[in-house]
Amino acid sequence: MKVRVSAISYLNTAPFVYGLENHPVSGMIEIEFVPPAVTAAKLISGEADLGLVPVAMIQKISNPVIVSDYCIGAEGPVASVLLCSGRPLEKIEKIFLDTESRTSVLLARILCEQYWKISPAFEEYNFGKSQPDKSLSYILIGDKALKHASDFEFVYDMAEEWIKFKNLPFVFACWTANKDLDPAFIASFNGALKLGLDNLERSVERFSNEFDPGYAIKYLRENISYNLNADKRAGLSEFWSLAPDELKSRVRWFG
Repeated sequence: MKVRVSAISYLNTAPFVYGLENHPVSGMIEIEFVPPAVTAAKLISGEADLGLVPVAMIQKISNPVIVSDYCIGAEGPVASVLLCSGRPLEKIEKIFLDTESRTSVLLARILCEQYWKISPAFEEYNFGKSQPDKSLSYILIGDKALKHASDFEFVYDMAEEWIKFKNLPFVFACWTANKDLDPAFIASFNGALKLGLDNLERSVERFSNEFDPGYAIKYLRENISYNLNADKRAGLSEFWSLAPDELKSRVRWFG
């Protein structure tokens, strides 16, 4: 039986997608592309076995296991998770939230309360139905952030703000399973992810109609950090420690 993989098709996941589609592991998986928040829902419901899950949702999965040493993370400005506003932080009264990523929503709440010391109202916003108003304030993620940030007078990179706050890198999503998987499969799966990271230039070709290839490659190399190293695990643990009690870490790490 093939492993059901729930993946994301944002520019920042392009290397992962390329690797999974061009490595022998492709014959072992059934892959579906969904928004970030849906990947967790698929694992929670049992519709998927493995997914790239926003870290704020991992603890909602029964028996979560992080199976890869690769992630979507940042060791500096990430460029694609932003607070974009028509006014400076201290004057923001309401923030509209992109519900495609629960991690970004939770990070925004933590930064507002504990670092920026502001108390705005929060409201969910469907970016598929209307364009953002440049006089208001939004959490923009993924390709929407890359495309619309320049429309706003004030832009705060949320990974950069977290690093200023905690002096630790930030992790947005991890490859997580809802069951124990065969170690041989996990080795092959990680080999596929590495293949994609070794082929950044080829991986962005599917986005050529949306982004200039040079810009896309520069973004992947300079803004996204893919290795889930010890510092990122420490940053992730710190993030979880600041989350509500029901999100406190109970995850297992493969190996």
